[in-house]
Amino acid sequence: MRDEIKRFLLNIEAQRNYSSHTVRAYKGDLEAFASFFEDKKLVFPHGFDRILVRDYISFLNEQKLSRNSLLRKISSIRAFASWLMSHRILYKDPFDLVSMPKKEKRLPRFLTEGEIGSMQDSNLPENVEEEENYIYAARDFAIFELIYSSGLRRSEASGLNIGDIDFYSGVIRVFGKGRKERIVPAGDRALRCLREYLSTRPLPHGPEEPLFLNCRNARLSGNGIALILQKMARRARFARKVNPHSLRHSFATHMLDNGCDLKSVQEMLGHKNLQTTEIYTHVSLEHLKEVYERAHPSAKDKNL
Repeated sequence: MRDEIKRFLLNIEAQRNYSSHTVRAYKGDLEAFASFFEDKKLVFPHGFDRILVRDYISFLNEQKLSRNSLLRKISSIRAFASWLMSHRILYKDPFDLVSMPKKEKRLPRFLTEGEIGSMQDSNLPENVEEEENYIYAARDFAIFELIYSSGLRRSEASGLNIGDIDFYSGVIRVFGKGRKERIVPAGDRALRCLREYLSTRPLPHGPEEPLFLNCRNARLSGNGIALILQKMARRARFARKVNPHSLRHSFATHMLDNGCDLKSVQEMLGHKNLQTTEIYTHVSLEHLKEVYERAHPSAKDKNL
């Protein structure tokens, strides 16, 4: 089984362009499954059947994993099983007639427009006096503005090169999951912050150079971007954490709240399925209900 897992991982990385993060997740999930298979003293591929899958799901349930972690692990094994069947190593789907746990529906956390304003006011680069610190402050502010302006994932922001920004047209070229390319608009404020940040960097600026650099003048990682946003949230005195995904959620929610259609938001976020984007309609409805209850004198009957 482990040899086939290696071939499967090579396939999704080289031919299907899965990101390195996704490949690592698949690898961890499948290696754990292989260990479970070996502990059962089964023979591959015949032992990879419906009974084994049910046993493994029961085993995972005992680990007290979150629902989404459980579903991700099952999804990894299911994709591996499909690959084995496509290569005629398995002839029967081991997931056939196996009931799957339902996905946990959690509303995404997002910042209000007021909280976005607090983040901006608390992290203005012009408030920094030292030149070296100003360079980093300008970079951090540009990261914040760009992610909120265009709804980027942290890996997408990290992967940007200078040439991906079209200042004339006001759009950026983004490579999302599976290296799928999309063009998304960027707001004037985000573009202005990017120009200011680039003006602090030594010339020349080649189009293939990373857009955001760390202190070693190498490409800033996704984890580095997450840490930067956490620091910015602390400066704004936020009690809760702020991460790139909460900014992405804020972008989508505010777009819908202000009249953008769902299909356009889907395209800008790079979602494959419209159902993934529809969760933001629930967030917007919750926001609408809160506004209604605050504003309408008869929203709540005080006598009830």
